[in-house]
Amino acid sequence: MAVKGCMFDFNCTLFHLEDAESWLGAVVADSGRDIGGAEVRHWAGRLTDFGAVPGGPAPRDVDPALLRLWHERDLDVVRHRAAYTGLLRAAGLPWPELITPLYERHMTAPAWQPYPDALEVLDTLHRHGVAIAVVSNIGWDLRPVLRHHGMDQYVDAYVLSFEHGFDKPDPRLFQAAHEQLGLAGADVAMVGDDKVADAGAAALGSPVHFVAPLPVADRPEGLRDVLAHLL
Repeated sequence: MAVKGCMFDFNCTLFHLEDAESWLGAVVADSGRDIGGAEVRHWAGRLTDFGAVPGGPAPRDVDPALLRLWHERDLDVVRHRAAYTGLLRAAGLPWPELITPLYERHMTAPAWQPYPDALEVLDTLHRHGVAIAVVSNIGWDLRPVLRHHGMDQYVDAYVLSFEHGFDKPDPRLFQAAHEQLGLAGADVAMVGDDKVADAGAAALGSPVHFVAPLPVADRPEGLRDVLAHLL
């Protein structure tokens, strides 16, 4: 059944964040430090294990207060910054002056790569008159990333958890998107990668479609495959 509106997740749905080694390597290069590739790889792995990479795996074996902060990270900008800078410190990063640049790097457009079919799918939906919302659990403003990559022109509404104080799968976040699009229920689909968080849209009657949270090179047509279910 054709839909009148479609909600998209951001991370691992429309875009994928650079890998931990590229993330750390870019910040090291900008700092002018002479750090070898082996050391960068070592610390990229350690930061990943500690859950200090934004958009990466959950923390393991960290202080309960820091873990609680991580679980609440997408509710506001203060907790998001505190969670990830705290995890970077907990991991023992030997260059503390890189903590702030590392945190800030992941909020920049160069750190994000769109999936190869993302722009095409948004353009196709737009041309068919389908209203589009980006609904994301996130602790910072992703609008500049979409603007940089030419996708902002297709987005009718942004519903970001840090601006509302609750996150997916809470139906209230999806309800906010429905209200901004002026649509409801089965007329608005949800496309995401998380079978818990994004599945929350089903509580409002929205059909939910999933894509695999793979690196960009490994998922060239995941969104295009979903498109047939939307039009």
